[in-house]
Amino acid sequence: MNTTIAASLRRLVLLAGLVPAFTVFAQNAEPEQLPVYVFTATRTPAALTTLGTYVDRITAADLARMQLNGLRSALGRIPGAPAFTSGAAGGVTSLFLRGSNSNQTLFLVDGIRFNDPNTDYQVSFGGMGVSANDNLEVSHGPQSTLYGGEAIGGVVALRGQRGAGAGSATLAAEAGSFGTVQGAISAQAGDARRAYTFSASGGHTDNARPNNAFDSVSYAVRLDRQISRKATMGATWRGFIGRYGSPGPAIGFGANDPDNQENESNQLATVFADLTHTPGLTSHVVLGGQNRRYVSDTGASETVVKNRRTVFDWQSTYVLNEQHRVTGGLTAEANHTRNTGFGSINARQSLLAFFAQDEWTPAEHVYLTAGLRSDDHDTFGRATTGRATAAWLSKDSRWKVRATYGTAFRSPSFLDLYGQSAFYVGNPDLQPEKARGWDAGVDYFFADNRGVLSATWFDTRYRNLIVFDFGVFPGTTANVDTARTRGLELAGKFTLPGAVEVRLAYTYLEAENLTSGVRLLRRPRNGGSLDLWRDFGGGFSAGAGVAFAADRRDVHAATFATIDAEDYTVVRVYGAWQVNPRMAVKARVENLLDEAYEEVHGYPQPGRGAFAGVEWKF
Repeated sequence: MNTTIAASLRRLVLLAGLVPAFTVFAQNAEPEQLPVYVFTATRTPAALTTLGTYVDRITAADLARMQLNGLRSALGRIPGAPAFTSGAAGGVTSLFLRGSNSNQTLFLVDGIRFNDPNTDYQVSFGGMGVSANDNLEVSHGPQSTLYGGEAIGGVVALRGQRGAGAGSATLAAEAGSFGTVQGAISAQAGDARRAYTFSASGGHTDNARPNNAFDSVSYAVRLDRQISRKATMGATWRGFIGRYGSPGPAIGFGANDPDNQENESNQLATVFADLTHTPGLTSHVVLGGQNRRYVSDTGASETVVKNRRTVFDWQSTYVLNEQHRVTGGLTAEANHTRNTGFGSINARQSLLAFFAQDEWTPAEHVYLTAGLRSDDHDTFGRATTGRATAAWLSKDSRWKVRATYGTAFRSPSFLDLYGQSAFYVGNPDLQPEKARGWDAGVDYFFADNRGVLSATWFDTRYRNLIVFDFGVFPGTTANVDTARTRGLELAGKFTLPGAVEVRLAYTYLEAENLTSGVRLLRRPRNGGSLDLWRDFGGGFSAGAGVAFAADRRDVHAATFATIDAEDYTVVRVYGAWQVNPRMAVKARVENLLDEAYEEVHGYPQPGRGAFAGVEWKF
């Protein structure tokens, strides 16, 4: 067995062995009912009915019902978030949130940054699991005022939830097409004094091409403890380890490589504290770290990328009265990147940022926010961003009208600034890529919490886009291009008569490079998904989903010419039988119609696949 995978399995066994200890930690737990809030849009708990920002929220229960357990598949159910894979399960995957570039969306994991221009999210995104204890939020549009660089398209936040209620655990196993075998374990409990959550999942699939196997382990732990009436503390640890056989494109240069392997280890850990100084003044403090190691081995050569990050984040919120609260704080960060590949990078960067935000309700059912942030990097300098939002809620709380305006930036990478090779030299005078965007929308909330329908028009303009200039010798980088993305997002999550649960998403997108006058690559003009699910009673439930992408441009894998990419529609069905309160049997079919399609030209997706599994609760 490969040593990396063996080590991964040892970690999985070790974590599974900790479950009994965690159960003792949270013994005598009592159920605790907490209100549902979103956090990402304001960095504070806020009801969806009061936000000017459009936020999508997917819970662990949503993912379990749809039998989705991957980060990539979860985001596929969100409007404005097309994600395309250069390969099958485990392959490099890019996200184009609201038409932004793949490096212009920020991922937050358990409250700290997961990616930057030097730390890639795309490998983990293609294979990382989402656990039964996770909550996923996506805040759309420029968000740099709260989170700094890379938050141009928006912010994707994955957060482990605090345990609640009596101790419980779940064990699941699944097998199916393409030699797939995988399993998962989770456990949680919590009361007012202490809580824990634990999850681990992993498995193997051969995928559908030679040298395309994928092995992975994902795991997450969260511990919470009340120290006093005014202080609680906690810790998280989350990791992803994967090994992917990467054969390259099926045609053209480097096609069907029998040797290339990609290995990823991405570990994040945090210690956090929530402090109540006075009834109106609270603080949240996070000390975190990330350690990532990526290796690409072609059989003849090896590229190693190491990313290390240390983060200190502090914020305080002061509630003046029921209509007014102010949040402010700072973020300090240090990161170090080594890359033995193109550019030969060995560089460090430190960051110190200050931010402030004012949330104000000047009249009943009117909600306003305004914020400002300054990020000071010791590499390229300072970036200042701002954001304002407004929302009006009808008196019966059924309609909400909202709008936002914000600015954002993306930092130049170490390769952009300092890279060195025989034919390339970095440009230390680069400025950050910048964007400004607005949106306006309306939400309709069904009575009795039966769901919501949303429509949003957005418009974002980009300048100072960094491009490679190989028209000079040696080649270099420059702030040259401008671009614009705009379109319509439609979303819904509601219950139809007959107890049919519906989740829908659709995006119309225009995305153009204004400098060259061409459409931006891999942004479908039309794309979306629809999922239907029903509980038929007697323990039986079933659902179906369809996803499509149409009218997009791509690059031909053999000729490198720009082409019209193929349209595709993919259908899946799934069902479950709850045999008894402790045992459930599940089955699903992916790509039901056996569609032959490519998300990225030259990288065929697997055909029809059938999978079945069993789940135990105890």
